[in-house]
Order: sequence, then structure tokens, then C-alpha cells
Amino acid sequence: MTTARSEFFAGVHAQLPLLLGVIPFGLIYGALAIQLGVPASLAQAISSIVFAGAAQFVSAPLVATATPGIVIVFTVFIVNLRHALYSASLAPYLERLSPAWKMLLAYLLTDEAYAMAITHYQKDGDARFKHWFFFGTGLALWVCWQISTAIGIFVGAQVPSNWSLDFALPLTFIAIVMPMFKRRSHGLTAFVAGAAATLAMGLPYKIGLVLAVGLGIFAGMIAERGEGEWKSG
Repeated sequence: MTTARSEFFAGVHAQLPLLLGVIPFGLIYGALAIQLGVPASLAQAISSIVFAGAAQFVSAPLVATATPGIVIVFTVFIVNLRHALYSASLAPYLERLSPAWKMLLAYLLTDEAYAMAITHYQKDGDARFKHWFFFGTGLALWVCWQISTAIGIFVGAQVPSNWSLDFALPLTFIAIVMPMFKRRSHGLTAFVAGAAATLAMGLPYKIGLVLAVGLGIFAGMIAERGEGEWKSG
């Protein structure tokens, strides 16, 4: 029988393999923030409040150089704009929840949490407690990120640079995305978005990521429409 407790621990369990890729990045972020001159308390607070790896790596140098707050906020907004797409995708499954639940899950929404949650929501079964799965997978990642950041702040700077821990993040995303490729349109979406992100990586404020997302979505919509017409024909 499905219960809130069983769904919560299922969410925690589902997130555990992905934490192997998250831990090195928490360590690197903590070490980087200290090397840039960000106070330890502020570096940890950023992890707790922002809770977004890519945005934190981008914002840390801006904080260290006393960049105006509006610029930092705008930069983080651009980098995390993909979360609006995640939210729109999850919204139909969360509409019956209270505002408090929605706010909590929105705070815990990350790339990894979204991948686990949307996959679970799309499965058949009792949906009454599936938000507890989302909560479990998001909370597991949050706890891991806070601990790894704290360790990175105090000892991460001593990690040898030849360990190449920075390659853990793309490996994590590959592990998340590959099992979700079920149709040709999915592959085309990933290819277009990846190519666009690579070509536009030199654009300021990570605008290239936003452009890549838009082009990937457009390509996916065209491809899915073509698949539908092919099947109906």
C-alpha cells in the first residue's frame, strides 16, 4: 500500500545515485567561493538560499567583486530560467496541493529533482502521495548540497586540481537525460539544444543557455508534429 512515508523514502532512494555527481560540485563550489574571497558564512548562505549549482558558480565571482545586486539577480534569473519550464511541466500534477506545498517544492526544484519527479509522476499508480516522492528526492539533494558545500568551504581548496572533479556535472546530466530518450524527437531536441549552447557559449550573462533552450523546444515541437503526421498518415 502506497503511503506518504513510502513515497518519501522512495524519492530519497531514487536520488542517491545522482548524489555521486553532486558531491564533487558542492566541494568545488565551496572551495571556489573561499578562493574568490567570499566569506564562509556568505558562501554557505548562498547554497542555502539560491540552491542552484550553476547559478552559484556564476554568482560567486560577482559577489566577490561587489557587483551591483540587480546584476547578480538578473544573471541568476537568466541561468535558472529553465526552471520555469520544469515548473510548467510539473504544474498539472501539483495543482491540487496547498500553496505551502507548492512553495516548498518550488524551492527544492533542481535539474535532478525534476528528472526524478516527472518520471515518477508519469508512471501509473496512486497519485495521492506522489508529492512526497518529490519532497524526498528534493530534500535528499538539498541536504547533500549543504554538507558538501560546507566541506568544500573548509577543506575543498586542498583537493588536487588533477582530479578533474569539474567533469562530474556533465556526467550527472548525461545519466539523467539518456534514459528519458524514448523517441526521435527527444534526440533531435537534445542535439539542437546542445549544438546551440556550444555555439552560443560566448554570449554574456549565459544568454546562450536561454537561446539553446528555446531552439531545442522549437525543434522538439516540429519533430513531434512530424512524428504525429507520419503516424496518422
